[in-house]
Amino acid sequence: MSEPILELRNATIQFGGLVAVDNVSFEIQKGELFGLIGPNGAGKTTCFNMVTGVYKPTGGDIIFKGQRINGIPPFKVAKLGIARTFQNIRLFGALSVLENVVIGGFLRNRTNIFSSLGYMPGAIKETERLRENAMALLEVMDLADEAHGRSSDLPYGKQRRLEIARAMATQPDLLLLDEPAAGMNPQESEDLMNTVRKLRDDFGKTVLLIEHDMKFVMNLCERMVVLDHGEEIARGVPAEIRNHPEVIKAYLGEAC
Repeated sequence: MSEPILELRNATIQFGGLVAVDNVSFEIQKGELFGLIGPNGAGKTTCFNMVTGVYKPTGGDIIFKGQRINGIPPFKVAKLGIARTFQNIRLFGALSVLENVVIGGFLRNRTNIFSSLGYMPGAIKETERLRENAMALLEVMDLADEAHGRSSDLPYGKQRRLEIARAMATQPDLLLLDEPAAGMNPQESEDLMNTVRKLRDDFGKTVLLIEHDMKFVMNLCERMVVLDHGEEIARGVPAEIRNHPEVIKAYLGEAC
C-alpha cells in the first residue's frame, strides 16, 4: 500500500484540564472518501482544526504527504494542498457567488501584488484565468446560473455548495468537509453525494468529511472512524460501523 496522504499519529489536544482529542490515530489513502463521525462534542471539528493548523496538537503528529505539519499556520497548510469548509458557513456575503470562488483561486495566483495594483497585462490575464476557473467550478457545483448574484442571497443548501467550490478553487489534494449536508433536504443531499463522488472520480480529490446525516455518510464514505468524548470507539467500512454496538450506543441510537 502506498504512503497515506494524511495520517494522524496519537493526535492529542488539551485545553486546560480538558482533553478534547485523546490519542487519535488514523490514516487516509489518496483518493479515499473517508468519514469522521460521532456525537456532538466528540472532537471531530477539533481534529479538523489540528489538521488545518487552527490548533497545534499538544501531543502526537499530523502527517500530510509524508511531512509533519504540526502547528503550521493555516495559510501554509492551504498552500501545501489542504482545503476545508466550515460547520458554520463563512462566505463573503456582500460579494457575488463568482467573486467568492475567485478569492479561493488567489491562493495559487501567479502574479505579485505590484503587477496587480498596476493593472499590468499579466495581472489582468491572470484575473481572467481565475474567473474562468471559478466559473468551471460553479458549473460542477450546479451554481453557474447564480454566478453574479450575491452569495448571501443563496438558499442555505446552495451556500454549502458554494463553500465547497471556493475550497476547490485553492486546488487542494485533500478536501475537508465539515457537515456539508447540513440544512439540505433529501434531494439536495443526494445531489451533493453525487457531486462529492465526482470531485474524487473526475478531479482526483481525497475527501475527509464530518457528517451527522447517517444516510449521507454511510452511502458515501468507504471507511470511517467514530469518536466519542475525544477517543476512538470504532473504525471500519460502513457495514461494520452500522452494526457496531458502541457506535449504536454512543451516537446512532439504533442500527441504521
